[in-house]
Amino acid sequence: MINLKSFGDLSSLDLGPFAPKPTSFTEGQVEAARELWASEDGVSKVGVWECTPGRFSADRTRSSEICHIISGSATVVGKSGGDERRIGPGDMLILPLGWEGQWTIHERVRKTYVLTSRG
Repeated sequence: MINLKSFGDLSSLDLGPFAPKPTSFTEGQVEAARELWASEDGVSKVGVWECTPGRFSADRTRSSEICHIISGSATVVGKSGGDERRIGPGDMLILPLGWEGQWTIHERVRKTYVLTSRG
């Protein structure tokens, strides 16, 4: 049986405790996340993530990501440059499989994410 999942206001969803961002270049930068759903095979995951201001590296060589920004603002730039994007509330960002780069969080960001890993 397939069960539908529905979630209410994700802007106020409790994400649990914040912890240091492992790939941060900024001292004191912290993040929290809450996975809302995962496929039985573990290939797809959906959740909410939040991070404080600072800069960090990101690696999507093992999974692609679709982000929808709920609040805050950031600049995302690819490792090789040339694909810089400023994002904020209401924006959707797609990080394709193989993308590597950096995020600079200007204002605390909260986003939904859909991760799809290689099978």
